[in-house]
Amino acid sequence: MERILIVEDDLALNAGICFALDSAGYATVGAYNCQKAKEFLFHDKVDLAVLDVNLPDGNGFDLCKEVKEKKPELPVMFLTANDLEEDQIKGYDLGGEDYVTKPFSMAILQKKIETILRRAKKTENVVDQPKQNGFDDGVLKVDFDSLFVVKNGEKIPMTPNEYKILRLLIAGKGSIITRELMLEKLWDSEGSFVSDHTLTVTVNRLRAKLEGEDRQYIKTVRGIGYTWAGDGL
Repeated sequence: MERILIVEDDLALNAGICFALDSAGYATVGAYNCQKAKEFLFHDKVDLAVLDVNLPDGNGFDLCKEVKEKKPELPVMFLTANDLEEDQIKGYDLGGEDYVTKPFSMAILQKKIETILRRAKKTENVVDQPKQNGFDDGVLKVDFDSLFVVKNGEKIPMTPNEYKILRLLIAGKGSIITRELMLEKLWDSEGSFVSDHTLTVTVNRLRAKLEGEDRQYIKTVRGIGYTWAGDGL
């Protein structure tokens, strides 16, 4: 049973959301401020965090940023009265899976939560158990068993992180691989940190090596991550 944290300082609304989601088969826990939310987020199992932006002791944007630094794989949804476009863009840029403004439909909220949790589970399963050992469309050939990438008959040198990103994307073909999941997978065995900026640079460098004017392999999904757009064996 998925566990959902509701961070909302309106006690009645918090209780109402928890009741509706519990009735739908989820396990919910409510928090009314950032301090209490952090106790649940960093010490208990949580499958999804639903965050208000305006909280008594801080805001959901800062909380999301802190959560993503420590638990990049955790899906986050914003549920707030802040309906300005710049706020919504900020929420997505911080790694939010969705941004819902008040007032809202409880039925739609439940569907959005269902979709986020299903996508998170699908991505986790695909990445943890990749079924493809490579890719070949006649122009680009990738063989992960032999660790080589060839484009138009010429071998392309790859860094370890470029290989990791390429494997994540190809193994997850048909799914969106979130930036948060990529950052988690790019941590090396000694725990060396890979920043969000480094990820962007690495993806852009990988694109430059693989793509051409007539071929796109890596597609950006704004505010979420990337997906593999190549068709091949």
